[in-house]
Amino acid sequence: MQPDTKIDFIYLNEPDMIRAGVTDMPACVDAMTDVLDLFARGDYRMAGPENNAHGAQVYFPEAETHPGMPVDGPDRRFMAMPAYLGGDYQVTGCKWYGSNVENKQLGLPRSILMFTLNDKDTGAPLAIMSANLLSAYRTGAIPGVGARFLAREDAQVVGIVGPGPMNRTSLEAFMAVRPQINHVKVAGRGQAGVDAFITWAREKFPQITMIEQVADMEQAVRDSDIVSIAVPSKMGSENYPYVADEWVKPGAFICCSAHLALEESLVMRARHVADARKIYEAWAEEIPAPVHETVGIWGMHLVDRVNDGRMTRAQFEDLGEIIGGSSVGRTNDDEIIIFSVGGMPVEDVAWATHVYRNALERGIGTSLNLWDTPALA
Repeated sequence: MQPDTKIDFIYLNEPDMIRAGVTDMPACVDAMTDVLDLFARGDYRMAGPENNAHGAQVYFPEAETHPGMPVDGPDRRFMAMPAYLGGDYQVTGCKWYGSNVENKQLGLPRSILMFTLNDKDTGAPLAIMSANLLSAYRTGAIPGVGARFLAREDAQVVGIVGPGPMNRTSLEAFMAVRPQINHVKVAGRGQAGVDAFITWAREKFPQITMIEQVADMEQAVRDSDIVSIAVPSKMGSENYPYVADEWVKPGAFICCSAHLALEESLVMRARHVADARKIYEAWAEEIPAPVHETVGIWGMHLVDRVNDGRMTRAQFEDLGEIIGGSSVGRTNDDEIIIFSVGGMPVEDVAWATHVYRNALERGIGTSLNLWDTPALA
């Protein structure tokens, strides 16, 4: 009997992805909880000899060296992010994207992303899908996982610093795990961005009784149970958004999805948890110390503190270990917890698999044929 060599796969454009549930944030938070647990257990693989590399990036020169070659600029890159995830997923995949801040002048997102999902044994494609929403929702869901295990159960007030897409999905994730939230404060650099965020939040969450603009980051942080900071900034800690100790209320959960600097007394009295400690340690191997001066994510600052002896590795905690039960979550209502969000390709694999399975079940997507019989085998 001849083997069946035919390979079909499905293509999912962005409307298909939406119909297949890519914006289902409660389900995404559940999936990301699975991911961080599997990551902590080691049931995954990513790029590089240690299996922890974020991916492979194409860099461009500062000045044109050949006709037509792109030159370096803000967020000017191409990157491939491959991964395998075990558990109930058992698939491989790769996110591929090009990024250029000048895209916005064309009415396009800064980054345009695609994702390929593959059979773990044959390598055959299972799906090729639009990935901008896929990436945005898996990224925003991680703060929700952090809040699920680390924020106060009775959290009601959220402070948003930076009203961009990252904090939109983060607020969706906070609402998924703390639905009693009733007050949102928003601080941003541009009025148009703040206005757009508030309009969106009022439409998305009519149950929130107060959504208001505040003057600055201090006002967003003060008296907030959950704080989400996602503000882009130039390289160097002197340029990073700064949080003073006295602004932070007892019991606050501070989620850091971008560059950040904290007053030393706050650093010393807070508890520090990262989505996945090993990913920051892997990044640090590629960057000259102090790494936080180059990559301003809070987890990189923690790597610096461990490497220079100001902190032990045990004080740089891993959320996956808390999810898996080998470490404890919030211990009391006054505990201040700083949570660092970095992002990993295994998260894309998990959410892509969930959406792909929904698409198959619901008959969504366009079936494409790779071959019936390969020309070379």
